[in-house]
Amino acid sequence: MRRPFMDTPEQLASLDGQQYLVLRPTASVAASYRQVQDAALTRLGTPLRHPHTEHVTLRGFFEPERRDELTALIREWAARQPPIDLVAEAVDEFAAPWQILIVRLARSASLVSAYATLTAALDPTDFRRLGELSLDDWTFHLSVLYGKTLAAADWTSFARAESRPLSPQPTEVVTEAELVWYQDGIEHAEILPLGG
Repeated sequence: MRRPFMDTPEQLASLDGQQYLVLRPTASVAASYRQVQDAALTRLGTPLRHPHTEHVTLRGFFEPERRDELTALIREWAARQPPIDLVAEAVDEFAAPWQILIVRLARSASLVSAYATLTAALDPTDFRRLGELSLDDWTFHLSVLYGKTLAAADWTSFARAESRPLSPQPTEVVTEAELVWYQDGIEHAEILPLGG
């Protein structure tokens, strides 16, 4: 059974009307992520919001009225996209004002290519993209936990203690993407096998 990415009513409500193209690791990157998340939550001793399931976001959208057209474009991209190499290189952070603990991914050739070809497919459209950065500015990652509710000094101390390189670096190949959308407090998803 498919494990949802977000599972609390608060998270689901905050995402209503949005769509995300994500990669779901299922092997060594996933196992490493779970170890990092479990250890971080245990050390904190304070419950913080966090993803229910590990995932790499390639794009976010706000297209509740044009989801079918967006889905058609993403399906075409996926059919041409070869499988993607994920390499977890470090536990890192997005500092204030975001305060997010992450597992940072290496910029593998296939991951960079996937982002670039997706950009090329989206650029002629007027789909509303959320939080998009250029390829040069994008940090490939899996969000571990959201620490925005912590005081800045507490966050800095926590993030400094958690940040480290991963050795050996967990590696796996992802052969499918998921288009996830949120509607009426429910997470929906379509599995998209990668072709190429």
